[in-house]
Amino acid sequence: MMRAVAALIWIAFTLAGAWAPPAYANASGWSAGTTGRPLAVCIRPARPGDDPRAIVRDLAGFDCATPQQQFGPGDFWVVSQPIGERSRSRRPLAARIGSVWQERVTLHVLYADGRMRIATTQNTSRRIQIGAVVEDPLPRLPVAVDRLLWKIEGSANMRGILINPRLATQAESHRANLAMTLLYGAFGGLCIALLVYNLALWASLRHRFQLAYGLMIAALMAYAVTSSGALAWAMPDIDNNIRLRINYLLLSIAAASALWFARTFFETHIFGPRLRRLIRWTIAALLLTGAAVALFAPLTPRLFDAAYSWVFVGTFVTVAAIIVSAWRRRSNFLWLFAIAWAAPILAAGMRVFASLGLIPWSFLLDNSTLLSMAAEALISSVAIAYRIRLLSRERDQAVAAETVARRLADIDPLTGLLNRRAFLGQAIGRHGPQTLLVLDLDHFKQVNETIGHDGGDEVLRIVARTLRALAPPNALIARVGGEEFAVVTDAAHPLDPEGPLDRLRSTRMPFDLPVTASIGTATGPLANEKQWKALYRAADRALFAAKAAGRDRAKAA
Repeated sequence: MMRAVAALIWIAFTLAGAWAPPAYANASGWSAGTTGRPLAVCIRPARPGDDPRAIVRDLAGFDCATPQQQFGPGDFWVVSQPIGERSRSRRPLAARIGSVWQERVTLHVLYADGRMRIATTQNTSRRIQIGAVVEDPLPRLPVAVDRLLWKIEGSANMRGILINPRLATQAESHRANLAMTLLYGAFGGLCIALLVYNLALWASLRHRFQLAYGLMIAALMAYAVTSSGALAWAMPDIDNNIRLRINYLLLSIAAASALWFARTFFETHIFGPRLRRLIRWTIAALLLTGAAVALFAPLTPRLFDAAYSWVFVGTFVTVAAIIVSAWRRRSNFLWLFAIAWAAPILAAGMRVFASLGLIPWSFLLDNSTLLSMAAEALISSVAIAYRIRLLSRERDQAVAAETVARRLADIDPLTGLLNRRAFLGQAIGRHGPQTLLVLDLDHFKQVNETIGHDGGDEVLRIVARTLRALAPPNALIARVGGEEFAVVTDAAHPLDPEGPLDRLRSTRMPFDLPVTASIGTATGPLANEKQWKALYRAADRALFAAKAAGRDRAKAA
């Protein structure tokens, strides 16, 4: 367990170092999921009546040092560093920015000869590329592009005013779209495979954690569709802020399903009353907050985003409580959970830190849910298979124990033969004529008085071995009373009563005490209890006739 915790901490520091971009506001830093040349930018709050041509000629009012999130929400002008590069027909250029909460974004392109063009011609959703990157092709003029000037209206400024601005060629943009399509497509295919796999297992095994995991996978698959920008491609007229609100809702459903999965994955004894209540409250808070953001976020986006982030902080507390309880109560599945869920928990934690402004945003961090859940899905498939294997082993052990218990309940412990209840349960209902043989030891009370009860028990075991050795394969043999035995066989293959009598006479008994028996037989149907009673009465009368005739003999009804 301590090795798993140490590995978890090591992964945390490793990922933190990999994700943390340079801590300045002008450019968002390098990340493997972006393409093109990063652009440093400066910020200026917008005022009514601002003229973009006049603004771009006087850059004195722009702030290039203050972190973007310190500006708060509102309308802004964002100007890029000098570019000095021409957009050509054989090498067209495009401006790329990250998708965040904004009402409207307009891109003005200033050229070296003083001309200015507006690059934005459509709403934000129509300009989104795979990876939720907003791309604006730059108008091609025979002169170089001097600067880019964005007019940002209705910025909530929760992650920044303009994040990850880059200048990319059309070829670079196509390669980025292809790479992100392959990544999201692979994740979608993995989700579909795991969803079918878990639901198929759930249909046959009915373990609740499989259903919870399937719901989580479905929510993450839907989240991948919305967060990747694919939803905007399918519905180009959808407002981009609506797409972001759907992201919030789907991510909260996925997190609530993950908690439900943890609740059902671990053993029942891990969860005390308080922990169960904490999990229920956390799941309710996640779902309610996600729904509230989806429905009411436009009223005050920053407030709802902060509330959403703090609910996720509470979720981490709940997960920590589950892990501590599993460790204290020695869960067999804690190491599986720690290995499979280390990356998703850390990724979610880093995203919450970014949401609260504790660490800078990066493209890789924004897509960390996809990468971490892909790793989790592969590991969890092994974990679930192991969990099912243990459950199957427990089930097999329970079935074996039940079988042993049933046999013990059906067996006479002294002789190993069927007891009366089991004998009647199997004998009544046999098809065709049956022969019932009832054997009773002669003067058994004297046997016990002469050689003791231990000796008498050994005599009973010898009789049982004798009947087992002589009875045909389909016979039912039972000890139905103290020294009384019964054998039922098909009438076509009866047990010859002289066989047991001869074997008892010749078998050496304890202390060489002579032991004999009397036998009564009867033949008839055994289809129901009434016929059993009739057949037993007939065999019992024959038994008494044998005893009355001098014992150590057999009589037939």
